[in-house]
Amino acid sequence: MASYQPQTDHEKRKQISIRGIAPVENVVEFKKAFNRHLHYTIVKDRNVATPRDYYLSLAHTVRDYLVGRWIRTQQHYYEKDPKRVYYLSLEFYMGRTLSNTMVNLGIQSACDEALYQIGLDIEELEEIEEDAGLGNGGLGRLAACFLDSMATLGLAAYGYGIRYDYGIFAQRIEDGWQVEEPDEWLRYGNPWEKARPEYVLPVNFYGRTEDTDTGVKWVDTQVVFAMPYDSPIPGYGNNTVNTMRLWSAKAPNSFNLHFFNNGEYINAVCDRNQAENISRVLYPNDNFFSGKELRLKQEYFLVASTLQDILRRFKSSKFGSRDPVRRSFESFPDKENDSNNALYGFAEKVAIQLNDTHPSMAIPELLRIFVDIEGLPWDKAWDITVKTFAYTNHTVLPEALERWPVSMLERILPRHLQIIYLINHNFLQEVRAKYPGDSGKLRRMSIVEEDGEKKINMAFLSIIGSHAVNGVAALHSEIIKKETFRDFYEMFPERFQNKTNGITPRRWLLLCNPGLSDIIAEKIGEGWVTDLYKLRDLKKYAEDENFLRNIIKVKQENKMKLAEYIQEHYKIKVNTSSIFDIQVKRIHEYKRQLLNCFHIITLYNRLKRDPNQAFVPRTIMIGGKAAPGYHMAKLIIKLINSVAKVVNNDPIIGDRLKVVYLENYRVSLAEKIIPAADLSEQISTAGTEASGTGNMKFMLNGALTIGTLDGANVEMREEMGDENIFIFGMKVDEVEELKRSGYHPQDYYESNKSLKQVLDQIRGGFFSPEEPGLFMDIYNSVLYNDRFCLLKDYEDYIRCQDEVSKVFKNPLKWAKMCVLNIASSGKFSSDRTISEYAKDIWGVEPNDIKLPPPHEGLDTMDSKPPQKK
Repeated sequence: MASYQPQTDHEKRKQISIRGIAPVENVVEFKKAFNRHLHYTIVKDRNVATPRDYYLSLAHTVRDYLVGRWIRTQQHYYEKDPKRVYYLSLEFYMGRTLSNTMVNLGIQSACDEALYQIGLDIEELEEIEEDAGLGNGGLGRLAACFLDSMATLGLAAYGYGIRYDYGIFAQRIEDGWQVEEPDEWLRYGNPWEKARPEYVLPVNFYGRTEDTDTGVKWVDTQVVFAMPYDSPIPGYGNNTVNTMRLWSAKAPNSFNLHFFNNGEYINAVCDRNQAENISRVLYPNDNFFSGKELRLKQEYFLVASTLQDILRRFKSSKFGSRDPVRRSFESFPDKENDSNNALYGFAEKVAIQLNDTHPSMAIPELLRIFVDIEGLPWDKAWDITVKTFAYTNHTVLPEALERWPVSMLERILPRHLQIIYLINHNFLQEVRAKYPGDSGKLRRMSIVEEDGEKKINMAFLSIIGSHAVNGVAALHSEIIKKETFRDFYEMFPERFQNKTNGITPRRWLLLCNPGLSDIIAEKIGEGWVTDLYKLRDLKKYAEDENFLRNIIKVKQENKMKLAEYIQEHYKIKVNTSSIFDIQVKRIHEYKRQLLNCFHIITLYNRLKRDPNQAFVPRTIMIGGKAAPGYHMAKLIIKLINSVAKVVNNDPIIGDRLKVVYLENYRVSLAEKIIPAADLSEQISTAGTEASGTGNMKFMLNGALTIGTLDGANVEMREEMGDENIFIFGMKVDEVEELKRSGYHPQDYYESNKSLKQVLDQIRGGFFSPEEPGLFMDIYNSVLYNDRFCLLKDYEDYIRCQDEVSKVFKNPLKWAKMCVLNIASSGKFSSDRTISEYAKDIWGVEPNDIKLPPPHEGLDTMDSKPPQKK
């Protein structure tokens, strides 16, 4: 492999060993396929292709490489009949598909070279693709990384979600305020999906229950149809292509002719609109629960359609048969053939993972199917259900936990409410037997909450109805055992596990940071792409000055690219020699973007007091979206932009301090930002962030972390060592002790002059002279109700930031810390996370079997047994 040199983007991409030099015949074949698709893409009444025509031709050409592998993978699953894993999530934040597909199929070099010969820039075409933004943040992006890992590890896995017409809103900053605009990601169609009308399924709502001789029946319901759209999920280099199936709501009667004939034109389409609203838009709020009827409908719509699909596949998925050959859901010996040859039941062939409580209505729905439709006795149905489901908890914030009003469930899903009541009754009998006379425990553990409006606690339902419950970082898992779900942990200690989150190294290093991938591959080979622990081999180069200088060079090039993007889109010229200090995530008080803002103001005040002081330049970037109804978060965005306006236009400050608000933060923008970051801000109050995955992405790309001991930061520090991370602030137990003993934020305000100046400027209208009282809500919030302890942690945060500046002045020391961060990232691969889910929860083994490509027969496949990763 050639040594790293800053050449043209095309030349650099060609020389990266992981992508390889494309064979001439592959390039020729690709050009033919591209031109063929271009011929059919161009609209006939014009002679010139548009950039979108070129993009669609490229997408369809790449898709051709996928389809044969996709079909072969599904055939393989039908023939081998493995246990299937179903990942249910209301969110899949997939981002763009084109680049990721080319990388995973190993055809990026052929595509790049072919387009270059045609005279097209592949990067320009990649920019045309809309992000599939079907998620709010970390939870949805985690689901996307998990799908990538499941395919790469050869698991027979399926992602199930909703095909929202409009994903997470597009954010526009207008006069410093967030303005939400619809995300029309489907405006030009989606070349990566395939509609499957042959699998349309009915979903019922409303109605009533009726006791009959054969049991309870749910009758007089309103029907909505669920139309599936399938998207391919390619594994890396193994020819495995799994499926993500998203459901779109369709009305049973799209047009009411009776209304139309009577002149009621609006009413003629009202029923259709009401039904199809279910999949119209993603709820833009994943950390505040508000009991909205549409959200409940979305959740049930997902699980009802998905479970019908799972049962159909279970009944027919045996020896390649398409007929329903399985009619029993229990596991028992096949006496006709061999008493040792078990006929596998539902739980032995199906594993369903609930990504948070959003799909938890799947538990009563599966029971309803087993008992009301399939005729199973309750006890057997319950046993199979618990063995099938597992639940991942993603938050400890009480406002984010789902609690559905009983009155709403009774109206929309009356049969499911009855089933939940029965689950609760049986469970409380168990609690009463284990803890006789403890009425407090009965009250605390009841699924039905009686305080105020009667509600159903969906987290409790998920724990009771699952055989495994996991947190997403070691600290988070301890908190849910000791605090959030303490009673349930005491009741079911064997169910609780930890599965620390991870990220896919394919998208978050190989794809988004080719320069860094190149120099890593040059030193240690390519094995890290599927075994991230191999990055440990970089530790021996942490003292190699040439390697450190190459790390610095790659980082500088990435910073220059991001600086160009900022100049083009925000008209702000930033100093590429400054610290690129970045915090990108949803805007929420617990993530403490406000503390970051306090630091900006503190640095500004220092420079104003002494413009001639020695000062390490900083470019501070903050990005993220606030939920439309979250007043404080939107006010924080306005404050950051108001501070930026003052700082960026102060001639005394110059380019030593710049503030950029990164508008409309999304996956494709993250792929530009993260490789360029010097410093990653992970500063949530200890005990509030379940895990975080942005922290892992920055670490993998060689940014140093400033953060609290919260979420996965704790494990990151364990991997890299205290000396390679900047830790500040209270620990979890210290936060709890402070609140127990009585926290008085005013004391910190009065005792710290810098902090007092910052808050007085915010209160006095220094950053909003046209409206002096604009930020009083922020001032009052932190001074009188500082729930997330910003004022307590401020002084230590500023101290830690000063330490960052001090270290940054020594480039080789900083680069060494970067290398040790990268080398310690192995644990945080989603491949490792999924391997643990597979073995500890789902009862399946990852494998390294590589399916033969479509032009070879299946009999060429290596038949070796699955190997442990």
